Amino acid sequence: MRVEKAGTDDIDALVELRVAYLQEDNGSLDENDLFTIQKELPDYYRRHLNRDLFVYVIRDGQDIISCAFLLIIEKPMSPAFLNGKTGTVLNVYTCPEDRRKGCANAILRTLIGEAREMEISVIELKATEEGYPLYRSLGFTDDDSGYHRMLWRNQQ
Repeated sequence: MRVEKAGTDDIDALVELRVAYLQEDNGSLDENDLFTIQKELPDYYRRHLNRDLFVYVIRDGQDIISCAFLLIIEKPMSPAFLNGKTGTVLNVYTCPEDRRKGCANAILRTLIGEAREMEISVIELKATEEGYPLYRSLGFTDDDSGYHRMLWRNQQ
């Protein structure tokens, strides 16, 4: 099982994987949302891929069967992230027929190793119940910072 970074030749596949992930995570997507996501994502990937967004993949032949995204953000320094470099793991996804074969584990181990090399201070993620044991086994811990996770949404 070989983990590699996706490149610009993979953009169409990355859009498909993102949509599959979102549909599985959220149920069916609103038609307008789906249209916008499919239209805008390729440009997002062209602007960010292998700059501040790294996508780790496993292939079966030419097809990507598993992926995980690492988004790097540089913030003002704090005791929680002394050099300001933080990472967020997104879109950990394996095609249903390839699950339970160690793909996500292999990808995340590679991602964590490269995050160390990039001197990322902390990596955060949101875990599903299904993914929680894997993340714990890789050294992720529950956030006990005392802060409440909150969101503001632009409701235009």
